[in-house]
Amino acid sequence: MSPSPLATADEAAEFLRTTTQRLAQDRYQGTGPRFVKHGRRVLYRWDDLRAYVDANTYQRTDDRPLAV
Repeated sequence: MSPSPLATADEAAEFLRTTTQRLAQDRYQGTGPRFVKHGRRVLYRWDDLRAYVDANTYQRTDDRPLAV
């Protein structure tokens, strides 16, 4: 059986090295990775998590994100 294309909030937080509370705050502010709502459940596509990391990759602290 292949791994699920969707990550739970716990899995996403572990992948991003953050907390589920921080992810919830980012969802509220609209600054975090894209997510899927399934009823009350929040899920993340692995591709969206990787895209979020890519979009927030910097060369220097005073730089803009690198184009991928």
